[in-house]
Amino acid sequence: MKFKTLMLASTITGFAVLAGCSTPSVIEKSDGSQVMTADEPQYNDDTGFYEYEKDGHTVRVNKDDVKRIEEVQ
Repeated sequence: MKFKTLMLASTITGFAVLAGCSTPSVIEKSDGSQVMTADEPQYNDDTGFYEYEKDGHTVRVNKDDVKRIEEVQ
């Protein structure tokens, strides 16, 4: 009985930690379109692009095309 309770508590804690790590964001582009991202996009100084993951692929958006980036509450 204690083992099951311990496993359940560990699982719940693990999901809570994972849920707290993501920072969903909205990228508003200069043309007025919006893109939802699961995590906050990272700016790459070398390339001049914002990068984020979508469906297992890295997506790049030129910084000149980005009007603003907002965190979704």
